[in-house]
Amino acid sequence: MQTRNPFFDDLSKMANGAMGAFSGVKDEMEARFRDQLAKILDGMDIPRREEFDAVKAMAAKAREENEELKKQIAELQARLLNTGP
Repeated sequence: MQTRNPFFDDLSKMANGAMGAFSGVKDEMEARFRDQLAKILDGMDIPRREEFDAVKAMAAKAREENEELKKQIAELQARLLNTGP
């Protein structure tokens, strides 16, 4: 964008250069932040999504089996009480 005043042309070029520099600094900061976050997360014992889903499914199945066992125990206790001496 050219104007008749070289001062504004120079000012525009400086502003464009500054914005480019800020963009570069922002990108560099984001990259360093991601690296630091990855290092922190690697040091933690956080399960992966697949592991979490597998354990969640096993827990749901165990709860279902537990409910069935509770019913069976209640039925056996009722039979023992009804057939007692």
